[in-house]
Amino acid sequence: MFTGIVEERGEVTARDDLTEAARFRIRGPLVTSDASFGDSIAVNGVCLTVTELGEGEFTVDVMAETLERSSLDRLGPGASVNLERAMAAGGRFGGHIVQGHVDGVGVIASVSPSENWTVVRVQLPAQLSRYVVEKGSITIDGISLTVSAIGSDREYGDWLEVSLIPTTLAETNLGDAAAGVRVNLEVDVIAKYVERLTGAGLPANSGVEGEPNE
Repeated sequence: MFTGIVEERGEVTARDDLTEAARFRIRGPLVTSDASFGDSIAVNGVCLTVTELGEGEFTVDVMAETLERSSLDRLGPGASVNLERAMAAGGRFGGHIVQGHVDGVGVIASVSPSENWTVVRVQLPAQLSRYVVEKGSITIDGISLTVSAIGSDREYGDWLEVSLIPTTLAETNLGDAAAGVRVNLEVDVIAKYVERLTGAGLPANSGVEGEPNE
């Protein structure tokens, strides 16, 4: 499990395309300082397993399904990535519950800088919009953020906005955010569990998890 508090801005140093997979080597001196073979590290919000370590770098193998369902397919040497180690038991919980399981890919619609913060609008996949609420939590490329606004219009479809402080811009890859860039999204898992437990969105009289209809 992760918290969405990015520990380090790493860099992809190599990519090898394999049969229905890709192997990435990523530089991250901080996250590798105490890492071991088999540990989990979130890369742009995707939970990946360390397969090799050395000289402040680590290697991960990414299967085709993960490449197709996330923005990792666009990464190549020189790409900046957000890195976070799995949360240690007893550690501080600075963000929110993040599993490292991408729910969908959004597209940055606009970036609006101001003196003290920058507002980023992200187009949402239609199937995720019901899980997003104003002042709720969202994970964008592995960053735990608070939703500052939501909406839907003809130009962008469903969208959300987040307001980024200078520290977030400096310490994460959202500092390079530009319209058209694809980003990994993970919605608050609590919303998904609540929907499942209440049967929200199910047809009337459908029953839930094998329970008989009344």
